[in-house]
Amino acid sequence: MKKHIVIISPALANANNGNWQTASRWARFLRPHYRLSVVAATDTPLASIEPDLIIALHARRSAKALAALASRVPTAPIILVLTGTDLYRDIQVDDAAQHSLAIANRLVVLQEAGIEELAPRLRKKTSVIYQSAPSLTPIELETRRRMRHFDVCMIGHFREEKDPATFMHAAALLNTQQVRLTHIGSEAQAPKLAKLARQTQEHHACYRWQGDLPHAATRQLLKRSHLMVIASKMEGGANVIIEAVTSGVPVLASDISGNRGMLGKNYAGYFPVGDAAALARLIDRAATDPCFYQHLYRQCRARAPLFAPERERTALLNLVDNTLRQTLKKERSA
Repeated sequence: MKKHIVIISPALANANNGNWQTASRWARFLRPHYRLSVVAATDTPLASIEPDLIIALHARRSAKALAALASRVPTAPIILVLTGTDLYRDIQVDDAAQHSLAIANRLVVLQEAGIEELAPRLRKKTSVIYQSAPSLTPIELETRRRMRHFDVCMIGHFREEKDPATFMHAAALLNTQQVRLTHIGSEAQAPKLAKLARQTQEHHACYRWQGDLPHAATRQLLKRSHLMVIASKMEGGANVIIEAVTSGVPVLASDISGNRGMLGKNYAGYFPVGDAAALARLIDRAATDPCFYQHLYRQCRARAPLFAPERERTALLNLVDNTLRQTLKKERSA
C-alpha cells in the first residue's frame, strides 16, 4: 500500500493565495506516488488521520495542528516549509513557530537566501526548493514596444506585509503618460488599504484596482503586462515572481532578502522598501529606455530554469523519498 502523506496548509482553495498554490501543486506532484490528504490548519478531522509523513506549510500558522498530529503519530517524520512571515519574523519571536522548528525532521526554504535566516544548527536539515509555474509563451519584445500603453501590474491581497500602498503612491509620481498601473487583490484583510486604493483610482487615471480575480485570469493579465511589481516588506519565495518570470514579464521588486533569493543579488530592478519615488523612477525608465527594459527582461529569463515544474517536482520527491527512507532505517536499527 502507498504511504500516506498529509499536507497541512494555513489556507485552502477559497483563499486563492500562495500557501494554497503550494499545497495544491505539491499534492499534484506527490499524488501519483503516495496517498494524499490536504487539510487546513484549522480542520478538526486531523484526529482521524494516520499519516506516514507530515508536510506543514508555515511554522506559526500551522503550529497547533502540526503539534497535535505529531503528538498523536510520533513516528511520522515532519517536513516544515518556511514561508515569508514565519521565516523573516515568526521563528524569531513566536513560541509556537519555534516549537514547529524543533520537532521538524527537515526544513524547506523557497529560495537560496532563506538559509541565511536560520541558525547554523538548523541549516544542516534544510533544503532549498524553488517553487514553479508552467511557462506561458511570452509576448515578443517588439510586439510589446508597439503597444499603446505600458502596463504594470501588482498582484497580491491587501496586507501590510505586501505594502500595496507603495504601488498606489507611485501612481502620483509617474512622468510617463502611457503607463497604466493595475492592482489585483482582495480587500478583505485590510479595509484601510482598500480605501486608499479607491482614492488613488479616483485621483489618478493611470491606476485601477481590479479586486480579486481567478488565478487563470490573473495569469493572463500578468502575461499581457510589461512589468510586474512586488513591493513586499517580507517574502519567503513569492509565487508571483515565478509566474511573472515564466510568462516573460520582467519584475520590479523591493530590495529584501526573499526577493534577492529569487531574482539574484545583481538584478537591476530593485527599489528600497516603501520608496514610491524610486519605484516610479524605475517604471518611467523601463517605459522609456528600451535597453534598460531589455536588460531586465534578459535577467529574468536567465532565472526561469530555476522555476521549472520538473525541477520542483524532482526536488520534492527526492526530499520525501529520502525522509521516509531515513525514518525506516532508524526503525529497523532501533
